Amino acid sequence: MLAIRYILFALASTLLNLGFQYLSFAFYKGFLSLYIAMFFGTLAGLILKYMLDKKYIFFHTPKTKKDDGKKFMLYSLMGVFTTFIFWGFEIAFDFLFADENAKYAGALLGLSIGYIVKYQLDKKFVFKDGV
Repeated sequence: MLAIRYILFALASTLLNLGFQYLSFAFYKGFLSLYIAMFFGTLAGLILKYMLDKKYIFFHTPKTKKDDGKKFMLYSLMGVFTTFIFWGFEIAFDFLFADENAKYAGALLGLSIGYIVKYQLDKKFVFKDGV
């Protein structure tokens, strides 16, 4: 059941991420627009995924807001490596394929790989006392 929940949360976070990217492109298609879209999409997905993972995957209840802030910072730090995976695939697909939607296919692949790695990092370093 935990794996199914994690997959559903990863999908929700991915949809939010790509939704924010799509909206970003709707508002701005100029210089560095792909990177701006990826930044805002990543931020939206990160916040949603943290809230869901903390409560429903690792069953962590922060003792204080400071504790929650520290966990979020550590969770975000673990996400830096996986974000490079995700962004690398998205940028590569955008560069290699002429189709406008190729970047989204790259993002889906990169996010899928990234979330598998992220779970292991979060379990080992962020939520050590959890699942």
